[in-house]
Amino acid sequence: MRTFKFRWLGLLGAIGIVLILLTGCGKSNSSSNSKGPLICATSGTLYPSSFHNEKDNKLTGFDVEIVRAVAKKMGRKVEFKEMNVDGQLTAVKTGKADIAANDFSVSPAREKQFALSTPYKHSFNSLIVRQKDDSGIHSWADIKGKRAAGEAGTSYQRLAKQLGAKPVNYDNVSNDIYMKDVKNGKTDLIMNDYYLQKLALAAVPNNGLKILSNMYFKTNEDGKGTGIIMKKGNTKLQKQINKALAELKSDGTLKKLSEKYYHADVSKQPKVHISKTFTIK
Repeated sequence: MRTFKFRWLGLLGAIGIVLILLTGCGKSNSSSNSKGPLICATSGTLYPSSFHNEKDNKLTGFDVEIVRAVAKKMGRKVEFKEMNVDGQLTAVKTGKADIAANDFSVSPAREKQFALSTPYKHSFNSLIVRQKDDSGIHSWADIKGKRAAGEAGTSYQRLAKQLGAKPVNYDNVSNDIYMKDVKNGKTDLIMNDYYLQKLALAAVPNNGLKILSNMYFKTNEDGKGTGIIMKKGNTKLQKQINKALAELKSDGTLKKLSEKYYHADVSKQPKVHISKTFTIK
């Protein structure tokens, strides 16, 4: 079985027939041509939001298919550029991409830097630990001194450090590496989106790990949900994308895609007990 690669930041289907070009970072010209291709920055490694399927290695995923559906509603084709998270944000700021879609939260901090769409995914956060001993974590105070696995600069790693954990940073490694290191004691926990973590555990059998069901959490940076990122001030594109998303919600496409990729209707707020809400400093 192929191991999907994705970042621990948070099945197959296509909406319409669109052209996917995995190109370099050339400057986007679609902002001056409303009928030109919509340039979208994404990772291609974040399962199940943006990844390559094992059947034909084509780019797919929840966020990818939503962008395709949005572009179709707008009467435009879409081109995807794959890069890391920092690269995606920079591409939007510099105009090399019109949008970025990669499980990005619609947070107050992000709204200061970008224009964002209305949310199309709602979730909460969780901790993965060793199954045999819960990695010694039975309360939030127990995180102090533990080793937290994640990507440098993410809100999860910043929160882990804030709680007294030692951040252990990875860059674009596969999910089995993360899991193996927690299982073997190299690290102790992984903080991330609940739905991403649940699917990751299901994708790697006999992983020796679990999600702590009594320690679901939210942060001030989770915002209102997940949305599409655009350049600050691009209100025309923002209105077009929001109109398309509203139509996709009304016709049931958002629900259909969320159930296909997450096995749950993430287009609406989940009903779950949240242990704590953190303010990340």
